[in-house]
Amino acid sequence: MTLTVRVISPDKTIWDAPAEEVVLPSTTGQLGILTGHAPLLTALDTGVLRVRAAKNQGWQAIALLGGFAEVEENEVTILVNGAERGDAINLEAARTAFNEAQTRLNQVTAGDRQAQIQATQAFKRARARFQAAGGSV
Repeated sequence: MTLTVRVISPDKTIWDAPAEEVVLPSTTGQLGILTGHAPLLTALDTGVLRVRAAKNQGWQAIALLGGFAEVEENEVTILVNGAERGDAINLEAARTAFNEAQTRLNQVTAGDRQAQIQATQAFKRARARFQAAGGSV
């Protein structure tokens, strides 16, 4: 038995295929989903979703920009603000963006709360894209 997994962003469907296993970046940590999982609704953080389509195949990585996931009767529906498949991301461009975002985050003035929030969000997005493309942080 397999899971039916759908990753849907406002402008397109990123993934719609059966899978053996899913690892979600929930707001409380990584969450593994297998067939027969109990019903669940969870908020997702900006991070990397990992999907294993078949037992003997590798993992597919998808960078997510926050959203929600619902698990019910071996169906995993993931509604996100934005997403990008790791195999569609240029690793070197993602590495450069990650390094720039890290530098900006380190340069934010401690008292500037708005700039700190914006830099943190940009860093999390850049890190997710870099990791989904195969980079190691």
